[in-house]
Formats: sequence, C-alpha cells, structure tokens
Amino acid sequence: MNMYLFVYDLMQFCGHSWIFTNMMIRFMNIWKDSLADTFYSIGLVMRLCQLLSVLEILHILVGIDKSRLLPRFLQITERIIVLFVVINSQEEVQGKYVVCVLFFLWNLLDVIRYTYNMLARMGIYYLPLTWLNFSLCILLYPLSVLAKGFAICVSLPYFESFGTYSIKLPFPFAFSIYFPYVLKMYLPVLFIGKCFILQKLYSYIEKLVFLFHFLKKKSIPI
Repeated sequence: MNMYLFVYDLMQFCGHSWIFTNMMIRFMNIWKDSLADTFYSIGLVMRLCQLLSVLEILHILVGIDKSRLLPRFLQITERIIVLFVVINSQEEVQGKYVVCVLFFLWNLLDVIRYTYNMLARMGIYYLPLTWLNFSLCILLYPLSVLAKGFAICVSLPYFESFGTYSIKLPFPFAFSIYFPYVLKMYLPVLFIGKCFILQKLYSYIEKLVFLFHFLKKKSIPI
C-alpha cells in the first residue's frame, strides 16, 4: 500500500509539475495572452489531475491514508465543483483571468504537497519542507478560496442567461431549481469550509513550532 501511495503521489506530482511549468513558460513567452487561454492549453491535464484526486477520499475511507477525511473532502469537492460545474460548463468563463490565477494557486500548493507526501512515504521528513507545506497553504489557501468565489460570481450572469443546470419540473410537481441561486447559497459554504480547514492547518503549525524548538534545544540537525 505504501508503494501504491508513492506511485499515486508521483503521478500527481508529475501532472501538477507539468501544468505549473507550462504556465510559467507560456507566461514568460506571451505574457498577457497566456492568461486568457490557460484553460484551453492545460485544462485537460488539470481535469485529469482533479479527477484522480478523488481517489484520496477513497484512500482515507479504506484506511490506507491516515489524513483527516473532512478537510480533504472539502478541498477536493470545492475544486471539483468550481472546475467541472462552474468553469468547464461555461465557455465564456474559461477565458477569464481568474481561471489562470486559480490554476496557479492550485498547482503551486499541489507541487509542494505531493513532494512532501512522496518523501513522507519513504520515511523522510525534511522539516523546512514540512513547514513550507503547511505555512504556504495557510497563506495561499484563502487566496484560492477568494479566487473560487470570484469565479462563481463571474459565472452567475452566464448561468442566468443560458439557464445551464436550471431545472423546471412539469405539472403536477410545479417545482423548479434555479442554478444561480444554488451557486449563491454555495458561496457561504465555501467560506465556512475555508475557516474550518485553516483552523486545522493552524493546529499543525503549532505542532511544528513546538517540534522545531525541541530539536533546536536538543541540537538535532533539521
């Protein structure tokens, strides 16, 4: 199981590294134009990586991964909803700059996280990398949530105009689901989830601070 998890983390690392490198090269070469066509150039690989990340929930459920279920579930479902429901379904949203910002934040976080995970599978715990993994997440995760919320707000006029995912049931039910209202109700859930995840991350940072000072007092190399 440990080898399987290592291979999984390696695949995700390769996928997100390719996306991140591709974004940086395109940005340096064509700058402004690269922002508008980010989804068209790397969207397929991004969708594959995010679909593959659903396995992480299964890993926790079957017990081969000891991570906490709820924070990971919230992070994955947030990305799945924003990527597949909001961005992928509205072509007009795909060319917005917020998509580039969102992909940059996701991949920067994931390149570091999967690097940390791969080393951990081999029993290697490099404290500066561990610190970077959690502290950078505290810094960038709120920004990614803001970008998700902005992407949802940008998509609302298109959902209202095209009626995507809005359902009106025929008589005798006389019941309808107006999807823009669903997205508006999801926004508070998104920010509540952010607060919960950040609380968990702060607890990890406190443990790392304690461990760091302990190792310093013991003069143990880190």
